[in-house]
Amino acid sequence: MALKNKLIAGAAVMALCWPAMAAADEATDARIKALEEQLALLQGQITDLKQSTANNIAAVRKDATATTVSLANGRPTIATSDGKFTASFRGVFQLDSAHYDQRAPGPLGSDFRRGSFGDAAENDRARDLSDGANFRRARLGVEGKAFGDFEYNFLYDFGGSGNEEAGKISAAWVQYNGLPFANAKLRIGAFSPPSGLEEAVSTNGSLFAERASPSELVRGIAAGDGRTGVAFLANGDNWAATAAITGNIIATQTFDEQTAFVGRFSFVPFRRDDSLIHLGVNTSIVINPAASGPDVAGTAVTAIRLRDRPEIRVDGTRLVDTGNIDANGLTAIGAEFGAQWKSLNIQSEYFDIDVDRKGALGDPDFSGWYAQAGWTITGEARRYSNATFDAPRPAKPFDLKTGGWGAWELGLRYSKLDLNYLAGSPGTALAAAAIRGGEQEIFTLGLNWYVNNALRFQAAYQDVSVDRLSPGGTAFVAGSTPSAGAQVGQDLSIYSLRTQYAF
Repeated sequence: MALKNKLIAGAAVMALCWPAMAAADEATDARIKALEEQLALLQGQITDLKQSTANNIAAVRKDATATTVSLANGRPTIATSDGKFTASFRGVFQLDSAHYDQRAPGPLGSDFRRGSFGDAAENDRARDLSDGANFRRARLGVEGKAFGDFEYNFLYDFGGSGNEEAGKISAAWVQYNGLPFANAKLRIGAFSPPSGLEEAVSTNGSLFAERASPSELVRGIAAGDGRTGVAFLANGDNWAATAAITGNIIATQTFDEQTAFVGRFSFVPFRRDDSLIHLGVNTSIVINPAASGPDVAGTAVTAIRLRDRPEIRVDGTRLVDTGNIDANGLTAIGAEFGAQWKSLNIQSEYFDIDVDRKGALGDPDFSGWYAQAGWTITGEARRYSNATFDAPRPAKPFDLKTGGWGAWELGLRYSKLDLNYLAGSPGTALAAAAIRGGEQEIFTLGLNWYVNNALRFQAAYQDVSVDRLSPGGTAFVAGSTPSAGAQVGQDLSIYSLRTQYAF
């Protein structure tokens, strides 16, 4: 009976508690369901986040490897988004036309005007320089960066002096820019190390169609387009320096290549927003001249020859020429001066050239200098960069719709190149040590029209005077060499026009 009463009491308690327990179970189920829903929502969010992250990573990877194409000043450039790899395409054509105003030609026996020694074709041409036109330069190339710290440049040229050529390498080099001081660079390949103020300016931006004759002659000693070499270059805010060891020009084969050193240092002692002064020194040293034959017991001739044309290349005839000088070496030293005030620019260089001649005849010494001035009528200033003065950029490119007429620039230059050594007087025989290379003086007046950043025209007038005495013998060509002391130079005028497109 007692047990029965206990069971009845327990059942009564359970009956009384059951509603509360049922309610608790329902609440627990609701919480579990809510947690399950939250978990499902979080799992969805995690899945979305994973997908978004993957998409972002893919986009970053795509951007890192994407290429961009730009067109600045007419030059197409392809680059990766990080700028470590670039390829800029370059091109230039320069079409020169010229009229040579000189005395009418006569027969070789009475008309003594001559060109290079030992060149029958130039002896004919010197008496009747060729009017006409030729492509001075027709270049295509590519330049850019590779792996950030490296640069490269390849430029091929189909132009030439007097006549166009089949094509030659003008530049082909690589350069390392990662040296940790003075913005220093190391370059190797084929290039023209700067041998002076006028040489350093791009031919696309020079004041006249050609460099001044003394500058061009010194450039040809150990620099010039296509010259193989290795160079160290450095610069600061107001200075620049280069040092290069060079060999032959590409495609010039000798028994032993020339070995030479080219160095230059320049600085800017004064600079303001609209004015500056440039000073510099340079040197070209031929350490070992190229050999002309097998060096049997040290008997090979190592000749050095200095010669140049008037300051236009439609006709390629050289009117001053030292001929071959058997030499141990050569040293050329140059001094540079440049100044700019607003749209007025002046510059000058002087060169002294000393040849270390073999034997006991003495060392010949030659010289040359020039002075030039440019004034941009429309007010734009020449740009000073890379330690030289480059062309102005027109503030208002030519456009009849907007009234823009481009930039207009006047140029004036006088140059003198003296390749005589103990030349003597007219009518006299040649002394044993003498060299009658001639003296060339040129006065040039020019007008440049910069239509836009890519197109320009250059018109010029030259007054040329060459004073040169014949050495006699067979110096020019057997049977056509005037007697010793005869005047083989001439006076002439040249009218020229260059059309240039460059990008």
